[in-house]
Amino acid sequence: METSSFMQYALVLLLAAVIAVPLAKRSRLGAVLGYLVAGALIGPSAFNLVGNADEIAHISELGIVMMLFVIGLELSPQRLWVMRRHVFGYGSVQLIASAAAIGAVGLAFGLGWKTALVIGLGLALSSTAIGLQIMSERKELQSPHGRLGFAILLLQDVAAIPIIALVPLLVVAQTAESVEPDLFAVLRVVLTIGAVVVGGRLLLRPLFRIAARTQMPEVFTASTLLVVLGTAWIVDRSGISMSLGAFLAGVLLADSEYRHEIEARIDPFKGLLLGLFFISVGMTANTRLVAEQPVLIVSLLVGLVALKGLILFAVGRLARESNADSLKLAAVLSQGGEFAFVVFTLAVQNQLLDPGLRDTLIVVISLSMALTPLLVVLAARSIPKVAAATPAYDHIEELDPPRVIIAGFGRFGQIMARVLRANHIRFTAIESSIEQVEASRKFGSEIYFGDPSRGDLLRSAHADKAEIFVVATDDPDTNIRTARLVRRLYPHLKVFARARNRQHAFRLMDLGANIVRETFYSSLVLSKDVLVELGMDADLADSRVEKFREYDEKLLAEQHLFYDDDAAIMQNAREAQRDLDRLFEADIAADKDAEA
Repeated sequence: METSSFMQYALVLLLAAVIAVPLAKRSRLGAVLGYLVAGALIGPSAFNLVGNADEIAHISELGIVMMLFVIGLELSPQRLWVMRRHVFGYGSVQLIASAAAIGAVGLAFGLGWKTALVIGLGLALSSTAIGLQIMSERKELQSPHGRLGFAILLLQDVAAIPIIALVPLLVVAQTAESVEPDLFAVLRVVLTIGAVVVGGRLLLRPLFRIAARTQMPEVFTASTLLVVLGTAWIVDRSGISMSLGAFLAGVLLADSEYRHEIEARIDPFKGLLLGLFFISVGMTANTRLVAEQPVLIVSLLVGLVALKGLILFAVGRLARESNADSLKLAAVLSQGGEFAFVVFTLAVQNQLLDPGLRDTLIVVISLSMALTPLLVVLAARSIPKVAAATPAYDHIEELDPPRVIIAGFGRFGQIMARVLRANHIRFTAIESSIEQVEASRKFGSEIYFGDPSRGDLLRSAHADKAEIFVVATDDPDTNIRTARLVRRLYPHLKVFARARNRQHAFRLMDLGANIVRETFYSSLVLSKDVLVELGMDADLADSRVEKFREYDEKLLAEQHLFYDDDAAIMQNAREAQRDLDRLFEADIAADKDAEA
């Protein structure tokens, strides 16, 4: 019977996710909202299709554990030290300011200072799972607000441990008997973390080395799960959050040679269990309270999101982010977090919080989580209005016009700029990343912020007086748009463009640009070095590589005539490879005859 119930629950959960998540994604609201809605519909407050919501919630916590393990993998100690200002500076400002503001509101409504403190600290935390998932879906983790948001969430995850430990200490118990166990508890926490760090340094790499030598993927996967769940279990037995234990294990492996393989093995489990976590959050929300006390719930929800949003926006501006990025940060992190469930439940157990108030706060937090995808979409749509108050690009001073304009100042553009500067050739560089602009200006580069595919910016950069335009942006689509615009507005300019691959090269060739394939020539240099190292004469190796270069350049020109026909391209590539093999076989045979 138990097996039948388990199968029923599993089918209901999977069916709810399969229906709700694609609908949410199709509406551009993200998978998180789909999971939350699915959980609310099958939970006890709606259709009550799953009875053991608490048991599912416990299992789904493993999704948070694995997510923090992956976060740890991405965060080596060296990177954490580099991020110290964002993590411990801006992250601390957000946490303290939010807790103080929310706690002050609680005091104003007549709550005791201990209750107000617990509520303030609990609601100051944002949802790591939702924040990171949304930024990952939208590919914003490496954006300015994504990096700052990640740092704030990391500080919150670390701070959640002392917050949870603080709750029992607030209970009125002044006897020596109540103080002594707390001291032992602190010592136990410190020793456990020390043991995890030292043991991880000594044991983790040998464990994965043994697993890798078996050449069996399932053994490596089992070893990864053993490390994650084992570390989480050890720290949980010591009264520490399982998530912190998994995070520590990830950090210890961040600079190991197995990091990428470990991440690949854990990713399917992380995704599945994270989805289960979001469903369980939706199931625990007592949606009947919304119908019974709509004014109170909506007021608390709006107040929480608005107050945290204002503080997050201020933190973004304090970190010198733009209005647009600060607004995005506020939208993605203004919700309550999953750790608040633990904090408030523990507060009820210690009689610091009324159960009814706890239930109300959990509903508000759950609704704020569900509201986050909508807020992110609204913030993204309102960005042009916010950004309109600031210049879309730098004002370029009226100086001597440049001979060369470089669009894109990354790895590619910087090298070209250094060569031009060494030869005293005047150039102007345009870059769309404000961080890159600020960093490059420190070295005296004449670089300006803006989108090089905008005609008004090109006019401001005196493109009409330049001789050469270099398209060196990383993104192929931006690359094509810029080259097309330059060709249309300034046909006198010679356009040199960076091509990422053959298809990209073909599209640039259609625009009449002189292309340079970004990895082609470096690959030829490396190929020559390998041939020489294998014993081939340097002149002969140079001749062979040059012959290959000429052949491939000719082949590229031929394929450009029919590059939109995939079948013809494939057929031509196969024939070209056979021709190339025959060409070199003749050279090799001639060399052998000469040696004989």
